[in-house]
Amino acid sequence: MKRISTTVCLFVLAVAAVHVSAQVNPYKDGTPGVTGYRSEVLSEVIVQEDKFVRLAEALPAEKYAWRPSPDVRSFAEVFLHVATANYNLYKLVGTPPPAGLDVKGLEKSTTDKAKVIATLKDSFAHAKKAIAAMPDTDLDKSMDWFGGKNTERGILLFIVRHGAEHLGQSIAYARFVGITPPWTEDLQKKPAEKKEAPKEKQ
Repeated sequence: MKRISTTVCLFVLAVAAVHVSAQVNPYKDGTPGVTGYRSEVLSEVIVQEDKFVRLAEALPAEKYAWRPSPDVRSFAEVFLHVATANYNLYKLVGTPPPAGLDVKGLEKSTTDKAKVIATLKDSFAHAKKAIAAMPDTDLDKSMDWFGGKNTERGILLFIVRHGAEHLGQSIAYARFVGITPPWTEDLQKKPAEKKEAPKEKQ
């Protein structure tokens, strides 16, 4: 049983390694200038950015207004909701949104593919700068949070969880309309690209 568990764990790690190698890999390349817990958070944010942007680019422009039912967000609104969070939530750890940006109206501001992708990229650039600018000494600072208390460390954890939740939502949306996530396509192409070794003549 122990041998089976070990084999399964190694398989999962191998798949994860291939999965990351097809994209950006902050776990290998590092996060220059950012260390410790902030580096761990930044790594996750970098991977999320890569997946969100690749998925947004793979999605046809005419699908940006699509939504699975009238009472939920469209593709464009999900992507812009994530962008809004990147601007709104990082102000809690010391980096306010850029001056003049209408964060309140951002989520419903456009369904134009190019504009949504640009906004998404800009928001992740903002997020990465916010993490880099945050002093480690602030991580344990306490603040009021949903009727209780949280630390700035906890806020960063919440931000990562929030992004992951909406990435999963976006993946489900994409599959529903027939779009395979690009990183899954990368994995699917791997076996097809492997050439069989030439057989020796008998």
